[in-house]
Amino acid sequence: MNVDKAAIRLKTVLSLADIPADDWDRCSQWAGPKGSNGPDTGSRVDAANPFISYAYLSSLEDSGCVGARTGWTSAHLVAEGLDGRILGVAPTYLKSHSQGEYVFDHSWADALQRAGGRYYPKLQTTSPFTPATGRRLLAAPGQDALAVEEALADGLLALRDQMNASSAHITFLTEGEWRRLGSAHWLQRLDVQYHWFNRGYAAYDDFLGLLASRKRKALKRERRDALGEEISIERLTGSDLTEAIWDDFFAFYMDTGSRKWGRPYLNRMFFSLIGERMAGRIVLVMARRAGRYVAGAINFVGADTLYGRHWGCREEHPFLHFEVCYHQAIDHAIALGLDRVEAGAQGDHKIARGYEPALTRSGHAIAHPGFRRAVADFLSHERPQIEQLVLAMRADLPFSQTSVSGMTEGDGGQA
Repeated sequence: MNVDKAAIRLKTVLSLADIPADDWDRCSQWAGPKGSNGPDTGSRVDAANPFISYAYLSSLEDSGCVGARTGWTSAHLVAEGLDGRILGVAPTYLKSHSQGEYVFDHSWADALQRAGGRYYPKLQTTSPFTPATGRRLLAAPGQDALAVEEALADGLLALRDQMNASSAHITFLTEGEWRRLGSAHWLQRLDVQYHWFNRGYAAYDDFLGLLASRKRKALKRERRDALGEEISIERLTGSDLTEAIWDDFFAFYMDTGSRKWGRPYLNRMFFSLIGERMAGRIVLVMARRAGRYVAGAINFVGADTLYGRHWGCREEHPFLHFEVCYHQAIDHAIALGLDRVEAGAQGDHKIARGYEPALTRSGHAIAHPGFRRAVADFLSHERPQIEQLVLAMRADLPFSQTSVSGMTEGDGGQA
């Protein structure tokens, strides 16, 4: 269906409770044709990305993890037809800081403040606390996706100005969205994550078979040593996710979060809510020793990707972090026939475990002309540096030369 931009009306809602869940997910869980690099015009509606689903985002709101007191105030953009039907949505927040974003702009805020300006509030279109690539300007199936996407992007600029925000940011968006925003004069930024790519493996040993001999032996030894103190691994999903299990995992999460950030972003209620609302899309990898759980990591299952998120432990054991977070994720992705594992932000130690550098993308619209020029100049130098970094990292991948010659490079977020 073609949609005239003039026939699209935009509004802002301050809570997901103001939008029917089915309408939101009709937009957010539309995957488009597998491998598409264009607008989402295919026929898959199959839980494309868990982090922009109604269940996930509403759990953040209902638990109080986002809200005015957290510096994340919901201001979701909704595109409607003249008949009131929802044509598209964009998960959007008014921010009073730059915490929990994983696209670091603190230096931009400092520079504008030193020049006498004000960086906050700003608008952020994203999934809070979640550095996972996915669509951000979400058109419903059967619509002119490009027209709806363009209307939402224009609406973010209007909302930025209406709210007297310094800027609008769309983070961890797909490559297609990123390129189209660039054509609309949004500033473009690149960064790097580490993803594991499934090249048709039937088992973990098939993946190991592509590694150089020395690397293959090292990973086998690492996995063996990780379980060397009578540690067993369990993968829990669905009805396995009891409140007692969440109690254990939350203790792990709080330990790691307190050391990393001082104040973890997610509270205990959030985990209960996602356990109720999306248990079938969650896999907890838990390590048990001497009758109790001692470590764990949470993973979310998308249409073709396993997303690794938070890890924590109450006992330190050599290599256990690598086993629980990275090797077990590969095992599970192969078992489910998924295309990749996204193991979160940062961590070049993932390369030695077969995870490959992959570009992530963000778009930025800064209101002040002079400050915009300064940021544009910074990004014009940063982007080629990031691209060169990826090339350099690929030289350190653990695959044998024979394997590398037959590989295609993986990169994410094409739609």
